[in-house]
Amino acid sequence: MSGPAESADDASGDTCVVYDVGELVVGPSEDGEHPLEILEDAAFAAVDGEIVAVGSSEDVTREYPPENAETAIDADGRAVVPGFVDPHTHAVFAGDRSDEFEAKLRGKEYQEILAEGGGILRTVRAVREASDEELFENLTGHLETMLAHGTTTVEVKSGYGLETETELRQLEAIDRADATQPIDLVATFMGAHAVPEDRDVDDYVDDVVEEQLPAVAEQGVAEFCDVFCEEGVFDVDQSRRVLEAGLDHGLTPKVHAEEFVRLGGAGLAADLEAASADHLLHANADDVDALVEAGVVPVLLPGTAFGLGEDYADARAFLEAGAPVALATDFNPNCHSRSMEFVQTLGAVEMGMTPAEALLASTRNAALALGLEDGTGTLREGAPADAVVLEAPSFAHLAYRFDTTAVDAVLKAGEVVA
Repeated sequence: MSGPAESADDASGDTCVVYDVGELVVGPSEDGEHPLEILEDAAFAAVDGEIVAVGSSEDVTREYPPENAETAIDADGRAVVPGFVDPHTHAVFAGDRSDEFEAKLRGKEYQEILAEGGGILRTVRAVREASDEELFENLTGHLETMLAHGTTTVEVKSGYGLETETELRQLEAIDRADATQPIDLVATFMGAHAVPEDRDVDDYVDDVVEEQLPAVAEQGVAEFCDVFCEEGVFDVDQSRRVLEAGLDHGLTPKVHAEEFVRLGGAGLAADLEAASADHLLHANADDVDALVEAGVVPVLLPGTAFGLGEDYADARAFLEAGAPVALATDFNPNCHSRSMEFVQTLGAVEMGMTPAEALLASTRNAALALGLEDGTGTLREGAPADAVVLEAPSFAHLAYRFDTTAVDAVLKAGEVVA
């Protein structure tokens, strides 16, 4: 690692120093031989929320004495990792669907529940009835839990409105939460999440393209456009129409692909060079190759498979093909998981990832799925000082421990926020 970019005497602004770190996970390994670059007996310093020095604890603290810093943390030999990035959630919603969880345990299929007016459509009704304040408070409550588990950047989708006004209300709640709590939020418009009751699919696609997308673009909150490309929801041609219209309005594509059947969503994501293709439980070797060649990040959601009792995505196939595999919670009323720690456990235990691969998938690779090129998901010089101090000697405890959180403290932009 290179030395400090400036001395503490020359630094202006608030300074943060985290030192005596037994195991500092810097980010992806640059030698190509190991997933992660790890420093021992290490430290980092940040000024005004940006990391300016990473190296040995002795060297960094010489240049940035902890006693002179506004924020100083003695890690006392514990591990420190980058803040987690959750690149796929539906975290702004209302209502409760725990009874559907019981129904699934009795053997009812998810798509059967959806066809009966449950699932997404049930949440749509609850969201339409909820006040703006209720949507905001629900979202910020969930974010508080995520932050306590080490997540510092979260993607949040709309998609429980299925008409212009409520889609905009969801996006407004996301924008308001982004401005009022520590986690950085990335907003995605997903008007094509389901087909409203008593609506023809093509007619509804017309509504998304001609009415919702122009209003979303004018509002200016969303950065991405997503679609549920799935049997019985939106086929490939309908999904393509939505995503191409999103591109026309400056929204980068994302695709819910190959979740319940292999329909062609992964190929569509590759054709459009989407930021990510998500789920991928039924992706095959051709899909893997197409996504890798197109530079599309595969976002795997093991919590969804866990909650549905389904087979897991083939993480190893993507890893062996050289894809930057990302993990996410898919937090929503049908997958009530807000912990990226538990996602790493599932990635290791159920998908055969190493703890290092699971951590990389929850930090830098997850940031790539959101197009974040500022070093988010790393602790390198120039990156945001978003870090998690563990109450454990090694990052492996993130996947190893699943009874309680391994997080001791969370820093966002160099400030302790949890």
